[in-house]
Amino acid sequence: MPKKIIKRFLPDHQTIKNQKALKMFGTVLHDPNLWHLNRKSASGAFGIGLFFAWWPVPFQMWLAAASAIPLRVNLPLSMATVWVTNPFTMPPMFYLAYLLGTKVLGTPERHFKFQLSWDWVVQSMETIGPAFLVGCGICSIVCGIVGYFGLDAIWRYSVNKAWNKRKLRKHNKQ
Repeated sequence: MPKKIIKRFLPDHQTIKNQKALKMFGTVLHDPNLWHLNRKSASGAFGIGLFFAWWPVPFQMWLAAASAIPLRVNLPLSMATVWVTNPFTMPPMFYLAYLLGTKVLGTPERHFKFQLSWDWVVQSMETIGPAFLVGCGICSIVCGIVGYFGLDAIWRYSVNKAWNKRKLRKHNKQ
């Protein structure tokens, strides 16, 4: 079941191979293991995607791709999972990471108003930056691990359920 659901949402591997941004990876994209979808490759890709989704950088998909290739996990899934952070989910997710960072570091929460300017980013890294980055790091590691083992468990459960159904049908025919 997870395989069917995942395949429905993933783009064709030829589409991804032809992306200009991925040309830097060259012929390694022709490795069939990067496109194969099984429990190990899907779980690894999901974990990688969730790990990099919490990184506050504009090139998360490249990082996910660069990690998926040597780890030989499903490339499209690792890149697609990064989109958990998108323009709609990013503000609450990163604010949660900031709050977690303040709790871990024991610093008081600072009230701030977001501004879309480089000066604001530089100034914020001095004030709220440490708590934000620590929170992002913790969320990144935890979500990557939970994503890996969570999808692995769902996949195993689904396969076991399918096998048990098959056994039951075979037993009922006899």
